[in-house]
Amino acid sequence: MKKTATILFLGICILHFRLSSYSQDLHFSQFFNSPLTTNPANTGFIPDGDYRIGVNYRNQWSSIMTVPYKTMSAFGDVQALQNRDNTGWLGLGGVILHDVAGSSILTTTRIYGSVAYHQMINLGSLLSLGFDVGWANKRINVNNLRFPDQFDGRFFDSHLPTGVVLASNNINYLDIQAGMNYAYFPNDKVYLNAGFSAMHVNRPKESFFISKPGIDNRIPVRYIGFLNGSFMVNSQWILNPNAYYTIQAKSSELVAGLNAHYNLSGDGDKVLIGGLYYRSGDAIIPQVGLGFKDITFTFTYDATISTLKNYNNTRGAFEFSLVKQGVFDKYMGDKRQSMCPSFRNF
Repeated sequence: MKKTATILFLGICILHFRLSSYSQDLHFSQFFNSPLTTNPANTGFIPDGDYRIGVNYRNQWSSIMTVPYKTMSAFGDVQALQNRDNTGWLGLGGVILHDVAGSSILTTTRIYGSVAYHQMINLGSLLSLGFDVGWANKRINVNNLRFPDQFDGRFFDSHLPTGVVLASNNINYLDIQAGMNYAYFPNDKVYLNAGFSAMHVNRPKESFFISKPGIDNRIPVRYIGFLNGSFMVNSQWILNPNAYYTIQAKSSELVAGLNAHYNLSGDGDKVLIGGLYYRSGDAIIPQVGLGFKDITFTFTYDATISTLKNYNNTRGAFEFSLVKQGVFDKYMGDKRQSMCPSFRNF
């Protein structure tokens, strides 16, 4: 009974956190494999390809929730309208996000279209600016909700009256993001990339409750900064350090780590991936993956190290991504020089 009460209490706290307008947005531990949700300026910024499509899936808190939280996304982007000397181009793309918190209690769906412009500054650097506009929907299945005033001392009784009144269980709003990137690649063995973005710059209203004076129901702007690199050690190894920091109102997150790519086949067609990341104060995140030609699959597991590990036995979340990128002209693709280190350049 004590364990059940503890899990129920945690579930209520988590749901309250998700319902609050000051909670963090949907996000992935593999931020580097979800480029359009990290920064709209990433749209069409594909160092060794013309197009890119991918899916992400995250399953969280299955060890303490009857129905775990699930976050899914699908994205695609493409390079278009290159200028005559191939030093500038337009990026076009889109992303769909879908999140279900528990037994369909809170469901979020977001659809964005994004555009970015990329301009070479000189032979070894690139500046990118981008933005996206989208539609967001949130809805609650009120039949599954239980409120504190329905607790009879032992259980939550749905037949007891509640003083909680929702103005609507389905809301929609327009959402806008903007960002910029800078990439530096002095040679074929070194690549550095830094970016900054702002989400919800139009600060849309998001609330299931009736508006009251003195209560701001607008979504706080979320700021994201990231830094990544790619360094070719030799024809067998490429190292990729990554760091990501985001802050929204009073919530913040820092993730940093490194993954290594090992050339299994010698020609870059088969690549083994392994890495380790750390979310400050929360989790250790090991990563494994496999690349086959133009498709990459990666898996990560969030092993909780905070005090929550006492309740979930360190089982935080698992996540996978599947990304495919390629070129429209295969012959030109074989001749193409990647902006970042690549085994195919040997």
